[in-house]
Amino acid sequence: MFSVDGKISVGGDALQTISKSSRPGEKIIENVETGETSWHPTVAEEKALLRKIDWRLMPLLTASYFLQFLDKTSLNYSSVMGLITDTELKGQEYSWLGSAFYFGYLIANYPASLGFIKFPLAKYLSVSVVLWAIVLGCHGAASNFIALCVLRVLLGVTESTISPGFSLLTGIWYKPSEHAWRHGIWFLGNGIANTFGGLLAYGIAHIGGSLEPWRWLFIIFGLITALWGVILYFTLPDSPLTARFLTQRERKIVDRRPQKILHSFKTDKWSRSQCIEALIDPKTWLISLIIGVSSITNGVVSNFGALIIKSFGFDELNTILLGIPYGGFQIVAVIAATYAASKVRRSRLIIIIVGFFLALFGILLVREIPTSKRYGRLIGCWMMVWFSSGFPLLLSLMASNTAGFTKKTTVNAMFFIGYCAGNIGGPQLFKSAEAPNYHTAYNGMIACLVIAIALSIVLRQYMDWENKRRDREQGVYIDPEPKHVVDIDEVDLTGERVVLTDWENKTFRYYL
Repeated sequence: MFSVDGKISVGGDALQTISKSSRPGEKIIENVETGETSWHPTVAEEKALLRKIDWRLMPLLTASYFLQFLDKTSLNYSSVMGLITDTELKGQEYSWLGSAFYFGYLIANYPASLGFIKFPLAKYLSVSVVLWAIVLGCHGAASNFIALCVLRVLLGVTESTISPGFSLLTGIWYKPSEHAWRHGIWFLGNGIANTFGGLLAYGIAHIGGSLEPWRWLFIIFGLITALWGVILYFTLPDSPLTARFLTQRERKIVDRRPQKILHSFKTDKWSRSQCIEALIDPKTWLISLIIGVSSITNGVVSNFGALIIKSFGFDELNTILLGIPYGGFQIVAVIAATYAASKVRRSRLIIIIVGFFLALFGILLVREIPTSKRYGRLIGCWMMVWFSSGFPLLLSLMASNTAGFTKKTTVNAMFFIGYCAGNIGGPQLFKSAEAPNYHTAYNGMIACLVIAIALSIVLRQYMDWENKRRDREQGVYIDPEPKHVVDIDEVDLTGERVVLTDWENKTFRYYL
């Protein structure tokens, strides 16, 4: 029970005094046992604080993701700038270069996830950026398949921290209801990279001199990324409690606001029980399988998009330019999907399924339209990108539906193991001997998207069933996605920072 205006009350297990602040709508709460005082802000103040966080974090994460995707797909641009002939690649060797990146990513994935627990998160990510920039620049010195293959593996190792790390950061700073849109914002870096990366590659392709343009591409992209990594080291905060751009009061509010439901504070201790729980949770396997099979499509499109467009009959420079709208389609797809998911309740998996269907339609256009109608096939190629709108939403589902920091990092690792497996397998569907139709690649992508749609339906039904089961057992209906956002006054800023998993917290309900 609670009483107001200086009277002693009981809040949970702690004696508290609650009094009104001089600010309209604000309460001051003092924990009588500890003497700790906290200020509960008004709704307007919380919104202003959220904008402050957005303007600090989102530009940094989006720019970093832009460079990550630009650097990862630089092989795609270099393939039409002379890399294949200059390094004397034969047969499926270029396809293996596409897979090699994800072998490195796969090898490093779980060890990298342990670093999220042991080290300051933002500093760890910033150092990773500088390391991958160095590896990328070294691509410019490669002269054969072996050298390129080793460098691609190392690039995968150094980039393996970025997507899971950014998802963890989003979970630390934002409420579950805010996850979908924020994941979408920084994931826009992919679409921006696809758009402006083509323009940058087009400009670099015109550089003359004794050094081949594709070598300049790797060197220039590497230098830009290294500089950005240094900037990120000094500007990206590790957690709300150490954020210098916030006041002491704001730090405490921001630290606690996502935790009313998640109970998932960042810790530096690894929990064996949480790791086991992650491995036996059906959600872990379903979401990992969805990203795994859908990433087979990504493995084809991200590595061979330029070659697919070139196979329609365009020259090298026009191929680069015609790849630019691909990025525009991706930007529209991600904004539409994540914004809709943030506004429409219980819609994330439905929107993922719609994106998969649109990508499926695009692949069918490319496969079925006659080769003489190259612009119709080109539109289909651009439509393939709709599959990527599912990636930030799957990340947001993982962040919103997993509690306990060790469990989060383990689920993250499993998710990206699936991501790597799909991206390793995808390039092997692309058979150079099948040009210009590439039937194996198109048929494989169609099959994988159909499977991804089926698994998405199963995941949604399972989580909906689990929510209803918990409601029945507890005799109470809890809506994880209420029409009206819970006010921050309900978040206890004076209590102990309790860490619970989504299985241990019986009031936890899953976002659909």
